[in-house]
Amino acid sequence: MSHRKPTSELTPNAFAAVRELEKYVASTGLDKVHYKLIKIRASQINGCGFCLDMHARQAREMGVTEQRIYMLSAWREANIYTEEEKAILALTEQVTLISQGGVSDEVYGKAVALLGEEYTKAVVMGVVAISAWNRIMITDEVAVNAVESYV
Repeated sequence: MSHRKPTSELTPNAFAAVRELEKYVASTGLDKVHYKLIKIRASQINGCGFCLDMHARQAREMGVTEQRIYMLSAWREANIYTEEEKAILALTEQVTLISQGGVSDEVYGKAVALLGEEYTKAVVMGVVAISAWNRIMITDEVAVNAVESYV
């Protein structure tokens, strides 16, 4: 078990700022299922067990099927996602892995064509928000199913 002090205790204003970013994303009109898919896929890539567990459980509670949750890491081969969802997942991956070549014109352009510019920007901000949470939880070594004030 980690002996690191939680970010929420040591830097409560910074923690609150990330919560405000989360509130902003919620205000954009980003579909709740789309946002859960973003959160799960980015958390898979970033290796954040805490966020992956939490968002997969919440997705199930929202009615997202087990298959759609389990297949996220292989979404390209699955015919259970809409074209819009595939564009969101492609963008999620490239923004999450931005150091590996940035976000391509092809991926960004397809997202804009299918979703519109404002919705595409909401997706990007959703990826930014969950990536911030992933980094905090991983750095703080928050355990899966931790009973702390993070949720």
